[in-house]
Amino acid sequence: MYPVSAGKGGIKVKPDLMERERLYHIVLEDKVFLIFKDSQDVLNCYEVDEKELVEGARALSDGDVGPLLEEYIKRNVPARGR
Repeated sequence: MYPVSAGKGGIKVKPDLMERERLYHIVLEDKVFLIFKDSQDVLNCYEVDEKELVEGARALSDGDVGPLLEEYIKRNVPARGR
């Protein structure tokens, strides 16, 4: 069972089902929410509204948003020290 879901009342998170340091995502409206539980069991949530990432997350079949984010960063974030 996936520990993050979206419904009428917003996002629902079941931290007891989450693995530490694993990134989970959910698409709600026109945003992707990235959620993870760190090594100290603190929940972290980031909201992303970049259209390319939202569309990419919607199209995912395996649920792993990590490669999508990595590819986006490689193309759009300048490397340091260049």
